[in-house]
Amino acid sequence: MTKKALVIGGGPAGLMAAEQLVTAGLSVTIAEAKPTLGRKFLMAGKSGLNLTMDEAVSAFLPNYYDARTYLDPLIASFGPQEVKEWTAKLGQQIFIGTSGRVFPKVMKASPLLREWIARLRGSGVSLRTNWKLTGFTDNNAQFQTPDGAKNIIADVVVLAMGGASWARLGSDGAWAEQFGPITPFQPANCAFTMDWTDHMTKFFGTPIKNITLRAGDMTSRGEIIVSRNGIEGGGIYSVSRALRTGVPLKIDLKPDWTVDRVESALSKSRGKESQTNHLRKALKLDPIKIALMREITPQLPQNAQELAKMVKCLSITTLEPRPMDEAISTAGGIPWNRLDAGLMLLDRPGIFCAGEMIDWEAPTGGYLITACLATGRWAGLHAAQFSQHT
Repeated sequence: MTKKALVIGGGPAGLMAAEQLVTAGLSVTIAEAKPTLGRKFLMAGKSGLNLTMDEAVSAFLPNYYDARTYLDPLIASFGPQEVKEWTAKLGQQIFIGTSGRVFPKVMKASPLLREWIARLRGSGVSLRTNWKLTGFTDNNAQFQTPDGAKNIIADVVVLAMGGASWARLGSDGAWAEQFGPITPFQPANCAFTMDWTDHMTKFFGTPIKNITLRAGDMTSRGEIIVSRNGIEGGGIYSVSRALRTGVPLKIDLKPDWTVDRVESALSKSRGKESQTNHLRKALKLDPIKIALMREITPQLPQNAQELAKMVKCLSITTLEPRPMDEAISTAGGIPWNRLDAGLMLLDRPGIFCAGEMIDWEAPTGGYLITACLATGRWAGLHAAQFSQHT
C-alpha cells in the first residue's frame, strides 16, 4: 500500500521536501495557505534571486552562527555546489557576481519556480492552495479551504510554514500555537529605526556606499540606505544579529584610510571654507556621509584629531529594530533540542520540520535560500525513511 505524505507550506523548503518524498514513492500532497506557491521566494527574486554563494562549505557554514553544528551535515549534503547543479537541472543558467553571489541569468525567481512546480506536478505531487491549517491531531491535519473544512490523514508530515516575517506572504508564525514550545522569534536581516531630523529628508532613498559597519564582534563592509523610517540595506542586515542585543553601531566612513591619514588631510588649512566643504574636499566625502555625521553630532569637532576619530568611528547608540514583520527573515522557532538528527519532532513521531520554522538565522547572500533547500531536502529524505518503518 502506498504511504501518504503531507507537506504543509509551499515555499522552497516544502517544495524540496515534497520532491524527496515523491521520488521515494510516496503519495504526496502539498497544502499551502496562500493562493499561490512560493510567494516569499518570488519576492526575494524581485531584486535578483541570490540562490547561494560560490564558496567552499567550510567558508559557508560560519554564516549560520550557533546553528552551524546542526546544519553541518545538511549543508555538506546539499550546499552551494549542489544548489548550482539543482538550478541547472531546472533549466536555469546561472552566473556568479563579483562578490561570489550566485544568481539565475534571468535574475528572476519566477521561471525557476514555474519549472519546479511543473516537475512536481509531473511526478504526481498534488497541490492544494488556499488551504489554511486550523487544527492538527496526531497525523490528522484539518484545513479551511475554498470548499469548506477538509482534513488529510498522512503517514508522515513535513511542516515548512516559515518564520514570522512578511505575514502577507504566508510567514506569520501562527503555527507556534499548535507546534510549540519555540524559541521566541526575533527580527533578523532587519532595518533599524532612526528618528531623523528634517535636514535628512532630502536623502531618503539614498545609499551610503563604501563604509564598514561594526556591532559587537560583527563587521560588515558594504552599504546602507537612509529611508524614511531609519537605516536599511545589506550592510546593516549583516550586523543586525548583534545590533538587536543593544550594542552601538560604529561606522567607518573612510575604511580605506588610516585615522592618521584622515587627520593629516583635515589638518590642512581650510581658509574661509566651511567645515562641510573642507570635509568634502579633503576627504572626498559624499554629502550624505557629512549629513549623517551632523545628524549624529550637530556640532562637529573643530579639532582635526577628534574629527578624524569621528570619521573613522561614527557611533550610533539608539537603534531599535523595525517591526518583525518587515524583516527579511527571523531568528527563533523550533529549537534544535526538540528535533532528532532527521529533523523529526521528538515528541511527535512522524512530524518533521524544515526551513525557517527551525531556530537558525543567516545573513542575506544566498545563505537563507540554501539552508531552506537543504533542510527541506533532509526532512523529506528522513520522512520517507521513517514511513518505511510505520
